Amino acid sequence: MKTLLFVYASQSGHTHALVTAAAAAAGGEENVVVRVLPALQAGIDDLLASQALVLATPENFGYMAGALKDFLDRTFYPAQGKVEGLPYAAIISAGNDGQGALTAIRRIASGYPLREALPPLLVKGEVTPQSLEEAAELGATLAAALSIGVL
Repeated sequence: MKTLLFVYASQSGHTHALVTAAAAAAGGEENVVVRVLPALQAGIDDLLASQALVLATPENFGYMAGALKDFLDRTFYPAQGKVEGLPYAAIISAGNDGQGALTAIRRIASGYPLREALPPLLVKGEVTPQSLEEAAELGATLAAALSIGVL
């Protein structure tokens, strides 16, 4: 069994809705255990036990949520030399364009170094049925790739 870990921050519920859709779709894949944790509850043991990661955040002031940054801060040094190449994807719920949050996530992920496995999902404005479908597709694709050993 392989573990796909979703670490998320959400205040308005938009990011949580996207993560819920992605995790539900990923959960249908055999040989993959899906874990969904709020960023303030996730830690180094959760990260080290995963074979793929989804980082999900709202865009706050053109940056990722402080809770997600906290998770990355707490796990960065303990993870050094232990997660090289770990595949990840990003989900960003944006009020603007989401580029500031995405740039920050990519910059920090490169320091671990993690490997971006899929293009990020940037949802601008309200969460729509279309954006929930896109989140589900991201989750299902990541889980399927993990299950068959592509990642």
